[in-house]
Amino acid sequence: MLEIKNLTGGYSSHQPVIHQISFTVSPGEIVGLIGLNGAGKSTTIKQILGFLHAKEGEIRFNGQTLQEDPVAFKRQLAYIPETPYLYPELTLREHLELTAMAYGISRDDYQDQMQQMLNLFRMKKKLDWYPDTFSKGMRQKVMVMSAFLVNPSLLIVDEPFIGLDPLAIHNLLELMVKLKKQETGILLSTHVLATAEKYCDRFVLLNEGRIALAGSLDEMREQAGFPDASLDELFVHTVGEERL
Repeated sequence: MLEIKNLTGGYSSHQPVIHQISFTVSPGEIVGLIGLNGAGKSTTIKQILGFLHAKEGEIRFNGQTLQEDPVAFKRQLAYIPETPYLYPELTLREHLELTAMAYGISRDDYQDQMQQMLNLFRMKKKLDWYPDTFSKGMRQKVMVMSAFLVNPSLLIVDEPFIGLDPLAIHNLLELMVKLKKQETGILLSTHVLATAEKYCDRFVLLNEGRIALAGSLDEMREQAGFPDASLDELFVHTVGEERL
């Protein structure tokens, strides 16, 4: 589904943040993108979404690049950013309606899905509120609801748990599992390694802009030479070793 080949780039063509990154996300799997702050996780995601232009390499989704057909490429995916981006002049209802219109969702499908999201995240009473009245967690819930409203083929999630209450985190994870069963591919960037270990099928561990380990937990254990290590132990060993 998603193919990243030899991706190199960053905010400046003269100083790449990531170097020769290659991995895939297949239908019906969750791939965890992990690493220290500044390791290149968000840069990789922004390259995939087209927010940044790659210096080298190729990004394909279902065989198609963003440059070949930007609208078709973006319509197949949804994105939950670390920092919520909301329009101050639009209510929650209008944010969800705008999302549905952008993705060409029929009104009947949209209304049914919207009610489910509102009930699940306890936002039904906030439907006609504006973002400036929302807490950080409520703003994040709007981003989560908008992403799941469209039932994407590919979901990209960047540190989604910040600000969410425990029930919202539980519901978000359950929705991800549901999408996975529907053959959606999910790329999840997170620092919550215990959650990643429990829910992800494969991992890409970035260290200083390069892939240090990649694969299933067992495959990464073999690569690191630690057959019984947890994901947290592999992480600390791989990214902390050179600093000891």
